[in-house]
Amino acid sequence: MASKFTELAIDCADPEGLARFWCAVLDYEVRDQDEGIVIIGSPALPEGKDRPGPVPPMLTFAKVPDGKTVKNRLHIDVNPTDREQDAEVTRLLALGARYADVGQGEVSWVVLADPEDNEFCVL
Repeated sequence: MASKFTELAIDCADPEGLARFWCAVLDYEVRDQDEGIVIIGSPALPEGKDRPGPVPPMLTFAKVPDGKTVKNRLHIDVNPTDREQDAEVTRLLALGARYADVGQGEVSWVVLADPEDNEFCVL
């Protein structure tokens, strides 16, 4: 068996605040928390390398002293499951996201940034 993608680590200034935002976006919950680190994951599906099939990745937010300076080289894509794209974008903006321009031009997805300016796409 090959490796499974189970976790994405995100450097940030405010792990608790960014974790709250992404919990609301993804319907995740805090799974673990320590000084300067917050881990969130799906409440419905447990983690685990022994679990067959895909595992919803956990997100780990780690406090770092330096801020974001350039466009992300890796970003998250979200896909609304119970509403249209426009309604989901409106919901995410109300949670604290903002529109972002990364030179995407005219595309079918919407590029937003989270409260710490990490770009993500709404498909």
